[in-house]
Amino acid sequence: MDQQTIDIVKATVPVLEEKGDAITVSFYNHLFSEHPELYNVFNQTHQKQQKQQRALAQAVLAAAKHIDKLEAILGSVKGIAHKHRSIGVKPEHYPIVGENLLWAIKDVLGDAATDEIMQAWEIAYGEIAKVFIAIEDALREEVKNRHGWNGYLPFKVDRKVEESSVITSFYLKPVNGQELPEFEAGQYISIKLDIPGEKYTHIRQYSLSDAPGTGYFRISVKREDARDPFPEGVVTNYLHESVKVGDVLQISAPAGDFTLDHTPDKPLVLISGGVGQTPMMSMLKQAVNQTPERNITWVHAAVNGTTHAFAKDVVKLDQQHKNLQTFFCYEAPTESDQERCLYAKTGYIDGEWLAQVIIDKNADYYFCGPKPFMKAIYTILKHWEIEDENIHFEFFGPQDQLVEKETATTGA
Repeated sequence: MDQQTIDIVKATVPVLEEKGDAITVSFYNHLFSEHPELYNVFNQTHQKQQKQQRALAQAVLAAAKHIDKLEAILGSVKGIAHKHRSIGVKPEHYPIVGENLLWAIKDVLGDAATDEIMQAWEIAYGEIAKVFIAIEDALREEVKNRHGWNGYLPFKVDRKVEESSVITSFYLKPVNGQELPEFEAGQYISIKLDIPGEKYTHIRQYSLSDAPGTGYFRISVKREDARDPFPEGVVTNYLHESVKVGDVLQISAPAGDFTLDHTPDKPLVLISGGVGQTPMMSMLKQAVNQTPERNITWVHAAVNGTTHAFAKDVVKLDQQHKNLQTFFCYEAPTESDQERCLYAKTGYIDGEWLAQVIIDKNADYYFCGPKPFMKAIYTILKHWEIEDENIHFEFFGPQDQLVEKETATTGA
């Protein structure tokens, strides 16, 4: 890109900050009207909640700000690229996206979108697409070369285990009996389902909730509230209610860059809320197996003991590993919880209590959970002046904001 193109794109940043959401809403509406087959790829619940629209607006804005130094946003790009590879986005999709994005910019900005601006954005989008395609091609090639895996493969549900009143685990094994690929603790798989009564295919990502090397993939799925006006439960509730042992599911190879650093020079702190503990369980098991000498603090928040999955597993690990300290926080403990005295705190995790249970703050922090929970933990760590390189987190679904003017990215 020449300097003039860079200057024009950067000059559009204030407009994108003001009208970015409108542009992305227009983009998706036009995209689906022109290419309804893409309903089979995009999460329509996130569309209704406008999560994908906000996520795309953030990504376009970040690209415009750093158009002359796209390497500055590679961390975010890699996280998105992992998801694209996982769900099956191909290089041929990028021209379609570009055409519709440019249409949306013109649609929203009207006469303000001059030929000069549109030409600059066409060039800029081409450069942005090249970055994404290159990373995604490399990820596909890695999966193919290491594991001989291309696209989705059939997996049989080997076991189905109720972990709590709201969370059920599915143990998955390849139908053809092939050896499972190694994965990194914290990664996820995509599941593609054709659900009876649903017009389009649904694809969802679920974190792997057990350690690598077990001979199976395990996902642990929370049943969603059907009363939610935008229910996430189209897929999750189908898994709970309709998928049985012996059924076959289409699954893509593990993906994601929210992974554990095994360097044991710092203590490890794993903090989770609700079903957000699924990637953390994988991390915990891998950490105690590979770096048993590392000091590990496990903190988990749940509504109460009935919704708390994996409590027995974590307590057992605590008893087996002297360098592991575990703490549970229950929002509304039951009488049975009070009798068992399993939890360390009632209510919500706060900075004062967290400072008491984390003895050495000079640690690596990983956390995952619902958005309000994530905001609270992030705010606490920033108040403690923890370095960004030691803060690692992941949202379920599209990336969003942890704090105002602070874009959430996978990793530090």
